[in-house]
Amino acid sequence: MRQSVIHWFRFASPQSFYPLAGRMIPWFWAATAAFGIAGLWISFFVAPTDAQQGEGYRIIFIHVPASWMSMFLYLVMAFWAGLGLALNTRLSGMMAQALAPTGALMAALSLWTGALWGKPMWGAWWVWDARLTSELLLLFLYLGFMALQAAIDDPRRADKAGAILALVGVVNIPIIYFSVKWWNTLHQGSTINLTKAPSMAQTMLWGMLLMALCFWMYSIAVALTRVRAIILERERHTEWVKHALE
Repeated sequence: MRQSVIHWFRFASPQSFYPLAGRMIPWFWAATAAFGIAGLWISFFVAPTDAQQGEGYRIIFIHVPASWMSMFLYLVMAFWAGLGLALNTRLSGMMAQALAPTGALMAALSLWTGALWGKPMWGAWWVWDARLTSELLLLFLYLGFMALQAAIDDPRRADKAGAILALVGVVNIPIIYFSVKWWNTLHQGSTINLTKAPSMAQTMLWGMLLMALCFWMYSIAVALTRVRAIILERERHTEWVKHALE
């Protein structure tokens, strides 16, 4: 057991993690394509037309997974940032930095697809609804995290400042998730609940879950690609990077 733990801790070093990430990236891209093709096929060609919203409801197969990932990625980013702050590990800060742009993309995609869905459903592109407003705040938190890190020249100081912001912003995640329960909002409640049967057809559920897996695999693939670039940038003066680039 001890030997196994030591083996995994070895990958906490950027030098060890760099080649490991390179080996994992193709597999996650392949999973992204497989889940994406299956999810899009079920979502747009197999799942039935919604009785109330018609064909327009199909935006949920992009909107809901993007919303899920925007929240999940923030928690993962805050975890890595907090780990780096507590243990002063270099790779942790790099991972948080690598996750932020993808999280911001998911938050922006959630807001954009939500507007496309909201216009025919509510008659407006945007309303200052509790869930929409807190999701917009999530996007600003991502952008603020990236801007703060870019504004500080020393990467270690930038990681610490970003970690504090990321950890403070975690409080927004439960607000997003529970907003439809805590306040009277226009946004509909959750169609998937861990304690209740899903209020949608099985094909709709499978399409949504497959698309969520697609977004998840995509996020990992992009984050690993980005963290390799960050490692090369931050470790460019080390001998192993010079040898890797030869």
